[in-house]
Amino acid sequence: MKLNPALLCATFCVLLLASPRVTAALSEQQQGWLQKAERHEKHGWVYLHIEGSPHDRGFQHGYLLAKEIDESLQARRKVWHYTSGMEWSWLVEKSKEMFTPKIDAENLAEIDGIVEGLRAAAVKSSRDEIVAYNGWFELAWYWWPGEKKKINSNSPNPPKQSCSSFIATGYMTADGGVVLGHNSMIGYPEADFNVVLDLTPENGHRILMQTAPGWIHSGTDFFVTDAGLVGSETTIGGFDGFDEMGIPEFARMRRATQDASSISEWCEIMKKGNNGGYANSWLLGDIRTREIARLELGLKHVGFEKKKDGYFTGSNIAENLKVLRFETDVNDTDIRLSSIARRVRWKSLMDQYLGKIDLKLAKQFEADHFDSFVGKENPGSRSLCGHFELDPQPWGNWPGSPFGPAGTFDAKVIDTSMAKKMSFAARWGSACGRPFDAAKFLDNHPQFEWMKDVLKSRPAQPWTEFQAGEKN
Repeated sequence: MKLNPALLCATFCVLLLASPRVTAALSEQQQGWLQKAERHEKHGWVYLHIEGSPHDRGFQHGYLLAKEIDESLQARRKVWHYTSGMEWSWLVEKSKEMFTPKIDAENLAEIDGIVEGLRAAAVKSSRDEIVAYNGWFELAWYWWPGEKKKINSNSPNPPKQSCSSFIATGYMTADGGVVLGHNSMIGYPEADFNVVLDLTPENGHRILMQTAPGWIHSGTDFFVTDAGLVGSETTIGGFDGFDEMGIPEFARMRRATQDASSISEWCEIMKKGNNGGYANSWLLGDIRTREIARLELGLKHVGFEKKKDGYFTGSNIAENLKVLRFETDVNDTDIRLSSIARRVRWKSLMDQYLGKIDLKLAKQFEADHFDSFVGKENPGSRSLCGHFELDPQPWGNWPGSPFGPAGTFDAKVIDTSMAKKMSFAARWGSACGRPFDAAKFLDNHPQFEWMKDVLKSRPAQPWTEFQAGEKN
């Protein structure tokens, strides 16, 4: 809703009363920026519309999501310190030296706007911290393991994100159009990607994407643009490699998604300056041409395929043999592994539902609990809808210990019809709707007591549709 001055003032008063923070008085100019924005909540999600110049939309983002950004920063600080033994301030300084000089001016201006918005909402942060926060995956998962080797550390590396995704078109789908589904799996303390961001820039394409509070990119990744592009990714498992001289992945992803008008353009932007950080198998679709593609972006090797009939799937295992053999250490036939079991399940589902795939089936796929290793329904680490917290994991697979509090915390689906309207359907919490009770989990698994301040419960939520430009 676009607020009139009186309503805007009343809204700010309500926010002040509801918040323990003392919010600084807003200037007339800042109030004008906020009148162009929209924030509302639906079934566990926060919908945020921002528009205007990079700085203005950054301010809107930082101010309207100040509480959520503050909570997410606190969680990242604690997870980083516990898993690395290093101070957060040290990581921020390293990020400042390595990342900030390589980020384009528009992205930096938006980050500066976020910081100003936070400051206006009485949340303390800085450009350097928000850069490090946006680069969390690259720093914690790709740069840090290599840095530890320099100090002869043999401690285990932090677990990485794990996702289940597919994209299909042509003879695979019920209407011949593109259908895309994706769910995200990660350690539950970091599962804060409950923002649906509707971003209208001054230049480039409008974006509707899932993201975390305070991020200028997606991170999970799931998006649709007004260029007719849709996309998701799954992290390449067992990957090793990072180039400190490259451009941060989060900056490239944002530029590609905002600037590209075709799959080819999107991929070229992602490849330029590639640093190997957050190495992913990207599943992309163009609803205008009904083409789909898979870009597997390692550090030294790149895999790319494109087709108008068929499908691609993602389950955290590289399909390109150069990437698989030279940049990962994964045994691609060990079906005990989550990534391999899920790849087998994806192929089975694609064969079974050839020519029938639609949004209803996409939702069903993302909530699937079949375990290809044991050959039956078994929600756990090897099901497309992951529940690592239920799994004893006797082989010590990701996330590194039995009953690890990690797994699927969302699900999203889109088809050609929805993409034309800049919309998608999403479910917060497990794709299957199973709730997660943090207090009960910690009582049953006290070995994870260090998480008590950052592990959140997620009640069951229904599927919800979002569309660019929607109002409360």
